[in-house]
Amino acid sequence: MTMNSRLMLGYDLDKWNLWGVKEPISVDISPKTNSLISLNGMSGSGKSYMEHQLLARLILAEQRQKGEYYFADYKGDNSFSYLQSCSHFFTYKDSFTALDTVHARLLARQSGSDTTNNPVTLIWDEYMAAALNFISEDKKAAAVMMSKVSEILLLGRSLSVRLIVACQRPDALAFPAGSRLNYGVVCVLGAAVRSIYEMLLPDHMEQVKGRKFERGEGVVLLQGSELRFIKVPMVRDEERMRQICIKALGGPI
Repeated sequence: MTMNSRLMLGYDLDKWNLWGVKEPISVDISPKTNSLISLNGMSGSGKSYMEHQLLARLILAEQRQKGEYYFADYKGDNSFSYLQSCSHFFTYKDSFTALDTVHARLLARQSGSDTTNNPVTLIWDEYMAAALNFISEDKKAAAVMMSKVSEILLLGRSLSVRLIVACQRPDALAFPAGSRLNYGVVCVLGAAVRSIYEMLLPDHMEQVKGRKFERGEGVVLLQGSELRFIKVPMVRDEERMRQICIKALGGPI
């Protein structure tokens, strides 16, 4: 992955509100740190909007390293419909095909049959809904699926394979034991219910207590220790952002 590169997540919320200062909150996306991301927020929290931005900024940050990106959109609504013509875009149950593809790259690099080291990223929207649906249909197959997710979480950094998952309410059933601790970036947007904070930010409840967040505002925990309050900015040129994503996901230029 990119050496000494940083990915901007948003702006410091308090400095924005108090003084109108746009101080970036960013994360190192080089191999020396953990850039696995868990993005959480109820419907209307601004989660999807942040996903668009994260993908575009990640692509730009890693363009010299020829980053490779896959997007799994389990819900399949209009939020990401502009990506439907892309070869690396998967909807509904094809989301598991995206996982299989990225996991296979992980194993190939681990075995040495794949000697490339360009960053490979899977962004999985509504991961929670996909996992729970799979569990209800076929528990054995679901266990295999979550095992693949766990392997990416545990081995991905050293093999330049990254996972970014987005969901409304995380559930222990779809997060293998201790796997939430493998995310270097945990973000909760909007007016989240207490149980989300309790699961994802158990050691920081006092800091979050009493805070209220609007759409596109929330909390981000960096590397399990640094808690920041974040604001997701508006994008001035959304069409350019979309074109960046389309090209990187194998869409028509």
